[in-house]
Amino acid sequence: MRSKPITGALLLAVGVGCAAGALAQAKPETLVDQRVAAMRLQGKYFGPLVGMAQGRVPYDANIAVRNAGYLEVLAKMPWDGFDPSTKDLKTRALPEVYSEPAKFKAAQDNFNAEVGKLVVATKSGNEGSVKAAILDVNKACGACHDNFRAKQQ
Repeated sequence: MRSKPITGALLLAVGVGCAAGALAQAKPETLVDQRVAAMRLQGKYFGPLVGMAQGRVPYDANIAVRNAGYLEVLAKMPWDGFDPSTKDLKTRALPEVYSEPAKFKAAQDNFNAEVGKLVVATKSGNEGSVKAAILDVNKACGACHDNFRAKQQ
């Protein structure tokens, strides 16, 4: 019977430790690394879809469904990495990310909405709808890059 209070105290200590870790501020460099990693993974899974939509890669419905599902999760990941603490670091993020946060948030929301439509389209099984949705995601992605990302030198 004594193990219950000890177990409860141990669980409380672990819970407090996890909460403290969750509240700790990540280093700005770590936030940048994480957002870059999330976007690289987006590219990994979106690239083949663009190839399918453009006819450079044979259409494969199974890969479209899988990659769209991965993209749906990945599309939500990078945004908290654009914390104001990262604005003075040397990255490809333009100052507008921080000076026009509502516009940047609208671009994120548009991208996520288009990815959601892509997921729905892949479940329909209609190749034409899937390819059109891929191109819409590509436009949303490009619009964000055009307005908020420096061109690579």
